[in-house]
Amino acid sequence: MNKDALYREIRDEYEKLVRALEGDDIDLIRAQTLKVRALVHPAEASGREGPTIADRVMDYMLSGHQADPIPREPWEADLHYAGTNTVPLCWQIWHTYRIEDLVTNLIMTNGEQIFNLQWQRRIGSPITDTGNALEQEEAMEFGRRLDVRALREYGVAVGKNTRAIVERLTLEEVRSMAPEEWVMRVYEEGGVTSDLRSVWLLVFWGRLTRGGMILTPLTNHHMMHLPPALDNLPIMP
Repeated sequence: MNKDALYREIRDEYEKLVRALEGDDIDLIRAQTLKVRALVHPAEASGREGPTIADRVMDYMLSGHQADPIPREPWEADLHYAGTNTVPLCWQIWHTYRIEDLVTNLIMTNGEQIFNLQWQRRIGSPITDTGNALEQEEAMEFGRRLDVRALREYGVAVGKNTRAIVERLTLEEVRSMAPEEWVMRVYEEGGVTSDLRSVWLLVFWGRLTRGGMILTPLTNHHMMHLPPALDNLPIMP
């Protein structure tokens, strides 16, 4: 499979998810959410056979390319709220899974995030936030420091945990927004900083229903950050 076919399969299933969220069939919503997630997360997180887009990117990252510079996103949509549009490859993995961890565990469920001091030490990260406000050289230095094998393990752990959360969601939860104090926990626990380029995320997430969170960041957010790796590095044709 080439990357165009890979993108097309993910896009088609994502459009089915959008339509499912417009209806009231919670079993369909759960099943389609998990189907899309299985396409954009490491196969280990879902039990899917064969490498996914995330596996391809992570395998390339693990082969000595963690600090290869790539565009942060393929478009300029929110880059006036970002420190740089050039990031190391591993930044994309850190960023997407930190956000997923924070949103699913703090905002969606008011639980405990996967990330803790032990994970921070294993990964070797100097930060606990999503990395949105890092300037270009800060981001590149960040990328050179990480233990990317530990980072991949963190991503898989987050993915498995999110899967369990999705399987328990009720229709009422999908339709509802989280309380403001749950959103603010992200700031209180170091998931964002006071920098405008970081703290704006609280405003964005605070306006979403849990159904909106399923779309971003549980599924489509990964497809904002994985394609730049495939499109700018020799990962697959």
